[in-house]
Amino acid sequence: MSGLDHPWAGVFAATLCPFHEDESIDEAGLASYMSELAGGGGIKGLVCNGHTGEIMSLRPGERAAVTRGVRAAVDRTNKQVKVISGVSAEGSLEGIDHASAAKAAGADAILLMPPHHWLRFGRSAQTAVGFIEDVSEADVPIVVHQYPAWTKAGYTLDEMKAMVRIPQVVCIKMGTRDMARWLWDYEQLKAVNDEVTIITCHDEYLLPTLLEAGDGALIGFAGFAPELMVDLVHACLEGDLAKAKAAQQTVAPLARLIYGFGEPGSGAHQRMKVARWLMGRFASPHFRRPMRPLVDSEIEKLREGLRAIGYPVVR
Repeated sequence: MSGLDHPWAGVFAATLCPFHEDESIDEAGLASYMSELAGGGGIKGLVCNGHTGEIMSLRPGERAAVTRGVRAAVDRTNKQVKVISGVSAEGSLEGIDHASAAKAAGADAILLMPPHHWLRFGRSAQTAVGFIEDVSEADVPIVVHQYPAWTKAGYTLDEMKAMVRIPQVVCIKMGTRDMARWLWDYEQLKAVNDEVTIITCHDEYLLPTLLEAGDGALIGFAGFAPELMVDLVHACLEGDLAKAKAAQQTVAPLARLIYGFGEPGSGAHQRMKVARWLMGRFASPHFRRPMRPLVDSEIEKLREGLRAIGYPVVR
């Protein structure tokens, strides 16, 4: 199976999480937002509890609650949209617990991040592959989250080759940000297991990565402007260069407003949330601590930028 017919290819939206002013989860706002994304067409899966969804600020029980909320919203749309829940854990036993909780809450798969203590101390190849093997004991499909190659938590090609042999691994969210290796890594991994999809999370390099190689995208921008991302990603996967470049012309000014010229990060995710709120398409602009609110001048810059591009601003 290949192309958009593959169950793990296409557009996967990394989703935001709405909060009340007191930092509690806005369950009604979550349901409305997820229903919009799932019901709009063209989205293959919703990925909650990722960095875009502020997993770093969510308590373990809240992660499961968000997953249940997403599952319920998707089910109400009667759309065949997958629910993927992020798992961030420092140890294998904790990872198994979170993966099991996500499965019980209705997740079709997990997005498995590397333990973050590796960013400081590094790890051996045996430990890196072993961590994926360990969490696979929860018996839920795994999307491996590949971090930038410049970090100590990024996986080598040989490590990823071993990972795609693990039966529960169905996809790699490829975030190396090493464009010189993009095609080579894709081809080498496909030679090991052609059924495991390789999807980009390079919001800032979306068009070039997909035109060179890739089975789809798992990006925060699809949780912000889903219709634009569906147009762009599908055009690339269908090999329609003219349509892809035309879509990119629409995407580029909005991407510059949200990302500037850098990698996705918490600041960009906060601008996404505030921008959707300004357009009346998100329940609230609140981020959880330790993030601080955007200052008035930044909000006004977003408001003016959206208007200049032609997006309606209601707040």
